[in-house]
Amino acid sequence: MTTRKLLSLCLTTLLMPLGAQAQFNVFMPETNVKQDTIGTLQLRVQYETVFCLDTAKKEKPLEETMILEVGSGVSKFYSYSKYICDSVYNADLANKASQETINQHLNQYATSRLTEITCKGYPAGQITTQNAVAGFNRIRYEEKLEFPRWELTEETDSLMGMACRKAECDFRGRHWTAWFTDEIALSEGPWKLGGLPGLILKAADSEGHYRFTANGIELSRTPQPMTLRLKNYELVSRKQYRKVHDRYYDDPVGFINGQPGVNMTVTDGNGNKMRPRGIPYNPIERE
Repeated sequence: MTTRKLLSLCLTTLLMPLGAQAQFNVFMPETNVKQDTIGTLQLRVQYETVFCLDTAKKEKPLEETMILEVGSGVSKFYSYSKYICDSVYNADLANKASQETINQHLNQYATSRLTEITCKGYPAGQITTQNAVAGFNRIRYEEKLEFPRWELTEETDSLMGMACRKAECDFRGRHWTAWFTDEIALSEGPWKLGGLPGLILKAADSEGHYRFTANGIELSRTPQPMTLRLKNYELVSRKQYRKVHDRYYDDPVGFINGQPGVNMTVTDGNGNKMRPRGIPYNPIERE
């Protein structure tokens, strides 16, 4: 299936005009390109994630399931919804599914809004952050692995039947509160959070824009590789990475139409052409 045809399907299913402003999410499934092995899975943690991309609508947050995979000295944090969509799409291709079936599955599974992948400790001593912006610009950047500087408190709680302690920090432009358990002595947590003497089971920023709550933990009983697609993601600087995202959210139609061979139009509920600008954008990382 060509990129143009796949984009058409994605836009058909995911373009949702709402009054005078269109809010949409272009989601392009990943094909089965060769992946790099970055470690061996030891532990998998599921986090129910509540987040607010439109700060003017804090009363209507979004929800998504995120997965943290932990290996020896490496971790990977990603959207479970995106993983399922990619898996179903590739299965459809392998089975030579009809265009109608593929479209139905995109309707059902292409719901992820948190498509960024974060790998702590890969390469060694670094963090790799990558994303496919609007499904086209597959980019990644690397930075030195630096954990937040936490302040531990005496407050305690119990989460998932495990004793937890509270810690707070300022990190990447937000003030974070986390609850961690030393019953799982892994200095890990969701996103780029970590560096505590135990696994973070819950974390939230002070403005209520992002909240991660662990609701499932699974030990790996048999060796399983942790993988990451790197070959088709261009390595850029952190500044360039953020500029690409800013361009897309400032003018999504112009950004998409700037791709080779793509001509996209957006209409409102009455069929009138429109050019939405300024998609609500509230990145977890501000600095």
